[in-house]
Amino acid sequence: MRAKAGAPPRTMVQKILAGRSRDPENLGDSVDAKIDHVVIAREPQKVLADLGKPTGKGGPQVEVAVVYDTTCVTTGDFPGRDFASRGLLVARAGAGFPAAVHLERFASPARLCLTDDPRLSGVGGVGMLALVVSSRDLARAVSHGTVTVRTPRSVQVLLTGRLRPFVGARDVSLELVRRGLPAIVQRVEKQRGAAVVLEFAGPSVRALSVAERAVVAGIAPSCGAAAALFASDERTEVFLRDERRSKAHRALTPDPGAPCDEVLNIDLGAVDPLAVDENGAVRTVRDVGAREISQVVLGGDSGVTLRDFFAVAALLKAKRVPSHVDFLLAVPSRQILEVLASSGALSDLIAAGARLIEPDARLLDGSLYAAPDPATSLRTHEPWLSSKKTPRPLVASAETLAQAVASGALGDPRVFRRPVRLTLPRELPTDDVLIARAIPEKKAKKPSSED
Repeated sequence: MRAKAGAPPRTMVQKILAGRSRDPENLGDSVDAKIDHVVIAREPQKVLADLGKPTGKGGPQVEVAVVYDTTCVTTGDFPGRDFASRGLLVARAGAGFPAAVHLERFASPARLCLTDDPRLSGVGGVGMLALVVSSRDLARAVSHGTVTVRTPRSVQVLLTGRLRPFVGARDVSLELVRRGLPAIVQRVEKQRGAAVVLEFAGPSVRALSVAERAVVAGIAPSCGAAAALFASDERTEVFLRDERRSKAHRALTPDPGAPCDEVLNIDLGAVDPLAVDENGAVRTVRDVGAREISQVVLGGDSGVTLRDFFAVAALLKAKRVPSHVDFLLAVPSRQILEVLASSGALSDLIAAGARLIEPDARLLDGSLYAAPDPATSLRTHEPWLSSKKTPRPLVASAETLAQAVASGALGDPRVFRRPVRLTLPRELPTDDVLIARAIPEKKAKKPSSED
């Protein structure tokens, strides 16, 4: 997306909204925008009620409309058949967490996505703008293809420098919190009276893979931001090619001199291994101090990449989980699970003593696999909590988790000394076996001659 000659410079958010507005030259406080993707994950029943009865006027009026069944350990019925009868895609239980699956199989640069799940901000790693709206607006987007959205403001995060060994994208996202990004977002939102989108730029963006960008973009809800966006560049194009979706690529960069409300500079070379303690404060792992760990959860819907799983498998090879540690693997997507299984990395993790669990959304709020003691539970994903005063599990990067599993206590991962050298597979499984494009109606039982 390039600005027209003589047009004022625009941020990436403004470019996306202008490309979907009836009047792209005049972006006001709100835009009647054409919607590209609709993602339903949190409250599908409410959206279904707002959709009403099928009208027979065709399927969804958007490029992609998908509903995710986020409950794997089933306790009730999921309205998948009702959505499928309206032409929506249905990601069945076990496909993975919505943010991870949508990034791999659907998310596309320079598109506008509406969702009911704030954690979908991770798709900003590929250059897609995901905004949280009401169930009524989701239903309208599905049936009409357009929704009025308020124009967000932009806060730019400039990335420079190079990550050191044993420091990952998860540490970068935590560094943003430590450097006061939530306060900046809150201040801009109050001054401008509009939601804030984080836009990541700078020379070091090119050094991050799309998966790493998604981890960083996933911090947006924790910072109070409406969404996050990375530029779409050659690394984005490679990612889409590996996913066999190269036709979805579009370039997206901010114009030089684009008006951002504030700028935060981050030197990646100065980032240390970080952790969120049980009080929600971000500190270096060394400052948190050595403490015995009883539970480790590697995975979830944010904070971990395929490379992280390979790194942990390599660091723990030929080691055994201490008897007092419960090591759980919550692989974000079926694609990552297949790659881990075919490469042998999953076997190495299981041999070390890991337990494989399903990608159930209730893991994220503690309803399943609750922390026996938040102060001794370590995870890579941000937990859902109903109250900020609620004790929370510790949050850190995958390599910090590997150190905790190897030693039974929280510690700096740099004690491993030699960083692992990894070659990630480029051939990725793209068979969406658990994404149903149509669910056939149940056939009525034919009466037998004996009836």
